[in-house]
Amino acid sequence: MTKMTLKMLRVKEDLNQAQAGKKVGVSADTWGHWERGQTVPDVKRAYDIAEAFNVHIDDIIFLKNVAV
Repeated sequence: MTKMTLKMLRVKEDLNQAQAGKKVGVSADTWGHWERGQTVPDVKRAYDIAEAFNVHIDDIIFLKNVAV
């Protein structure tokens, strides 16, 4: 499988951020922060995402914005 960002996973299933968040038990705001790289999910949530979207955790790209 091609590596996918959280936004790619969400869009592939035609979900909005609230729906994607609900699949893994978080708010739309939290999902949006993850997509934009403002925060990253903890390990448990990362596995929840992989399970909810039926992908291997190694195929998900988690981005984190870093100030330069």
